[in-house]
Amino acid sequence: MSATEPVRLGRKRPLPSCPNPLFLRWLTELRDEAREKGLKTQYTYQKAISSLNKYPLPLQNAKEAKILQNFGDGICKILDQKLQRYYRENGADAPIHALPEGAPPPGRLNGNNGLAPSRQNEAAGDKKKAGGGGRKKKREYVPQKRSGGYAVLLTLFRHSQIPGSKGFMFKMELQAEAQHLCDKSFTVPDLGSKYTAWSSVSTLIQKNLVIKTHNPARYSLTEEGLALAQRLASADRETTDGQEGEEGGGGVVDLTASDEEEEEKEEEEDRIHPVERVASVSEPRNDVDGVSLCERLQSSQPACRKPSGECLLPGNYEIILCVDFIETTGGSHHRKQELVRELQRNGVSFDIRKLNVGDFLWVAREKVMPVPGQLRAPVGRELVLDYIIERKRMDDLCGSIIDGRFREQKFRLKRCGLRRLIYLVEECGTAASHLSLPESTLQQAIVNTQVVDGFFVKRVQDVRESAAYLTVMTRYLTKLYQNRTLICRSRELEGDGGGEEEEKGIPSCSLISFAEFNHGATKNKCQTVREVFARQLMQISGLSGDRAAAILEHYSTPHSLLTAYEQCASEAEREKLLSSIRYGKLRRNLGPALSRTVYQLYCTQGALS
Repeated sequence: MSATEPVRLGRKRPLPSCPNPLFLRWLTELRDEAREKGLKTQYTYQKAISSLNKYPLPLQNAKEAKILQNFGDGICKILDQKLQRYYRENGADAPIHALPEGAPPPGRLNGNNGLAPSRQNEAAGDKKKAGGGGRKKKREYVPQKRSGGYAVLLTLFRHSQIPGSKGFMFKMELQAEAQHLCDKSFTVPDLGSKYTAWSSVSTLIQKNLVIKTHNPARYSLTEEGLALAQRLASADRETTDGQEGEEGGGGVVDLTASDEEEEEKEEEEDRIHPVERVASVSEPRNDVDGVSLCERLQSSQPACRKPSGECLLPGNYEIILCVDFIETTGGSHHRKQELVRELQRNGVSFDIRKLNVGDFLWVAREKVMPVPGQLRAPVGRELVLDYIIERKRMDDLCGSIIDGRFREQKFRLKRCGLRRLIYLVEECGTAASHLSLPESTLQQAIVNTQVVDGFFVKRVQDVRESAAYLTVMTRYLTKLYQNRTLICRSRELEGDGGGEEEEKGIPSCSLISFAEFNHGATKNKCQTVREVFARQLMQISGLSGDRAAAILEHYSTPHSLLTAYEQCASEAEREKLLSSIRYGKLRRNLGPALSRTVYQLYCTQGALS
């Protein structure tokens, strides 16, 4: 190349035009229409446009386009219909490989595989303003009336307007309060679907309308969510006023609209299960009546505390014994299967499942009638009775004391939310004499469990006596709860303390759902700083759960304890900082020895002596 020859930049030749501009224009229009409606078919049309742009030969009809990638029967049929309409309007000899005069150019000329301004032909035909060909602004998310998102937003807004409100709601509380505003259930999915009304909460969080914090989760409105909820509440009041003023509500206009995702899901459900959706829409009237019935029953029975929206009426539930699957599998298979056989021989209704804490407990399971045409009956609600059993053989008790599970299991049992804690000990005859710990140590641990920790200890000899005790307890609880209305409560709202009815010997009718109980008893769930600090303190020899709880009442975190140590004037004062803290029912002092040990653990530089 000579030095005087100019350098040529860019493309050496222009990009050839598409030999099928008419098909390209129609596909571009279809894609833009789908994009404006929020349909996912826009991506299918875009892929077809890309394939058509790469094809160098002219097509005589849409059937020939089937050889191209991303051209299926549906697209080819639509193009054939448009081609027949084009022939009727312009004549049978009208050219199809060139655009008619005055027609807008195909999407190819705008670059990016045909990303043309949306629906320019309709805009020209209707004499609307083109608006510069920009992408249409995404419309604001407004949940459909009586949907899950609508009910959650409205419930959180109404709760925030209550004077003295805490500003957030827990999951169980929010589901119970929002249920009467929603056509779908927040806990049970519709037939043929895996989604519940609670599934829409993730959309609210993603749209920055609701914020989720803490563990257990707390839900509250953001500023955007508060503004939208105010509009929904205003629209709801106008709708209510209109229905009161005009019977039948014919002149009332629904001011809410569903977003793109909910429209697609509901259209699909209408196509698949139209009858089921009609049935689900008619259910909320009965739900409202059911809640009011529960409130009337609650006011008539003193044993029932405030409900969370769910109740089980007498005769509508059965008492089921729940057995942890560890008690039936692994280890000595023959011995564990003997327990199952004994329960079956005694005619006990039991269910084997995973229990995150304890070995046996009882649930009140709702009786649900099977649905015609469905293989399995719907799952009934389950409330956990206030009785839980931890079963220990003497060899298992010895092993748990050595590896530290003994204290940890008792600690978790006392925090599980149930009030009647039972320790079932199988003494196994003379087998205890061959264990690695002296029998006196094991007996002392059992006595401490009863006297210090407050458990009811039941001693049996073997598996058969354990099955007999479980059988007697099951029949006793069945008789105890047979004429009582049970109401679902949340641990988050009412805590774990018992009421006056427990002290009088009357069984509690305010129970926790099994799902919440098992989730709250998860061993490896996220822990707060306070909980981790308590576990650290309990690793110190001689520092029991009561002593750790007493320390936490004064210093809830390691930071607060270290700050208190820094404020002490002398070394002796630091060592005796915790000695005067009182613990337990007898209100004894923690003592200088434990106080010095804790101080050395957290304040000594280097290895402990």
